[in-house]
Amino acid sequence: MPKTPILDIQDLRLQRGDTHILAGLHWRVEPGEHWVVLGPNGCGKTSLLAALTGYKFPTSGNIQILGNTFGESDWTDLRKHIGLVSSTLNKLMAEDEPVLETIVSGKYAMIDLWHEPSPADRKAARAILKQIECLHLADRPWAQLSQGERQRALIGRALMAKPKLLMLDEPCAGLDPVAREHFLQFIDRLGRQKNTPAIVLITHHVEEIMPVFTHALLLREGRDLAQGPVKRMLTSDTLSRTFDCAVKLSQRQGRYWLTAEARSASVM
Repeated sequence: MPKTPILDIQDLRLQRGDTHILAGLHWRVEPGEHWVVLGPNGCGKTSLLAALTGYKFPTSGNIQILGNTFGESDWTDLRKHIGLVSSTLNKLMAEDEPVLETIVSGKYAMIDLWHEPSPADRKAARAILKQIECLHLADRPWAQLSQGERQRALIGRALMAKPKLLMLDEPCAGLDPVAREHFLQFIDRLGRQKNTPAIVLITHHVEEIMPVFTHALLLREGRDLAQGPVKRMLTSDTLSRTFDCAVKLSQRQGRYWLTAEARSASVM
């Protein structure tokens, strides 16, 4: 039997007034795939994420996640099976909460855990802390974590609910270059672990696309300009069209780098 897709979007449209935020998007994520959603600011990445998590209602189209159809299933319950890491969530964490309790809170989809974790929850949380290479942070309060440590902790929190889909919404925002590189290397290792959920990375930086990512969806003005295997999608031509600027894409040691051509000054 064919496997149920992790995500299946058909003709997704999101319109506010006369503005088409998403315009007829088709996208399918199969088990075992890790995707990058890439595009400039304002291309619809954040709105797509909001539609998938049920915080924005599409104007038309069909969304299926893990075999559940939007409008026919309890999306509040389904969110528990979708791991989400975003800067918004980062700001909501209680500053005095130990990291281990932050991890446990993911099981209950709760901010600021209000009850004492059970021994079973503590054991599971410690296993996840080991998985995300943060066991040494178990007792450290949120306020004392670096930005990179917070992002890892949020991933651990998401994994506590055993999601089939893990969505990372520009997780490197605010990280210095060294912290960002360490975080990206961690994502690459995480994506290669056995039974890791499908990972979707939302970004506008090609250098954040680690070798573990298998596919790319390129958005421009709410439309899927191109999608498919990373090696076929990431070219100077497709990225020039995505960012509406002549760019040159280079690759070394499995990583991508982009250089934009200088725009000519207007002649007065």
